[in-house]
Amino acid sequence: MEADPQSLEIVIHPHEVLRQQAEPVAAVTDEVRGVAGRMIELMHEAPGVGLAAPQVGLSWRLFVVNATGEPGDDVVFINPRFIELGRDQDVYDEGCLSLPEITVNVRRPTRAVIEAQGLDGEVFRLESDEFPARVWQHEYDHLDGVLIIDKMSPTDRIANRVALKALEEG
Repeated sequence: MEADPQSLEIVIHPHEVLRQQAEPVAAVTDEVRGVAGRMIELMHEAPGVGLAAPQVGLSWRLFVVNATGEPGDDVVFINPRFIELGRDQDVYDEGCLSLPEITVNVRRPTRAVIEAQGLDGEVFRLESDEFPARVWQHEYDHLDGVLIIDKMSPTDRIANRVALKALEEG
């Protein structure tokens, strides 16, 4: 799939690409680097702490993260995979740039070890038992077509019903 990085914008639920299983990135090319750069811009403009390629209309296994909010802490994950997810879990209120005005209490493992390719095409490994681990899992869910609304409790569903209905009706 070809992409014009400068034309990319964040897509909103119920856009169909958000429900698709994303395809692996075949090679780290200038196009992929351009898309990642644009995604980082969009993530900061939103503002958010992560953005997955499906959220900009591309069914690619790629996401960007800046869990600290600090300039220079942007990380690009191409074809990521979890090596380990811890057993301990906690619940945290999550939002999503493709689901504005919606927040959901999501239970996730507190520890994660992830491997991915960087913009240089080399594989790297990161691990965290803090906020970045949660962000990686949230963005990785997007690559599998999973949204936070899929993890809603009955209470979350009631609290978000008006906002969700507005999104679905366009």
